[in-house]
Amino acid sequence: MSADRPEAQIDEATADAATDSKNSTDMSAAGDSNPEDELAALQAKADENWDRYLRAAAEVENVRKRASRDVEKAHKFALEQFGRELLAVKDSLELGLDAGDQASAASLLEGSMATLKLLTSTLERFGIEEVDPAGEPFDPEFHEAISMQPSDTVEPGSVVNVVQKGYSLNGRLLRPARVIVAAG
Repeated sequence: MSADRPEAQIDEATADAATDSKNSTDMSAAGDSNPEDELAALQAKADENWDRYLRAAAEVENVRKRASRDVEKAHKFALEQFGRELLAVKDSLELGLDAGDQASAASLLEGSMATLKLLTSTLERFGIEEVDPAGEPFDPEFHEAISMQPSDTVEPGSVVNVVQKGYSLNGRLLRPARVIVAAG
């Protein structure tokens, strides 16, 4: 009847496991195993684990060196594509200077405007955007006030005139816009 209770079943299972464990210990002690053989097997296992450790440590070192080389190359060649794109702008400026002696003022102006358009599109392709806050409220995070003047055209605290445009790279300010702010 005691076998019907769960506690009795657990106690019997524990007793059976303890008996099996004692029997297996007795058998290994009474068996033909030699302590030198066991020691040799354990030494082989230790040597195998040491070899695995050395291989893993070497692999980690190789990964670290490879990552370091990759970062170094990324820093060294980060501007490669940008530089290649700017070469077209340089070529355009050189052509304009070479043609300057024979060209009219109108054609030089047209060439300069085309070169500026080429430069602007190159900058935009690489995430560089103009910060041109004319007429907007003054924002010290994106604008640098160089003076204040009274104005009837914009509200006080707004940008009256942009002296130098600012630029941002993917939302991060490269240079603030230098502005004149309307006085209150």
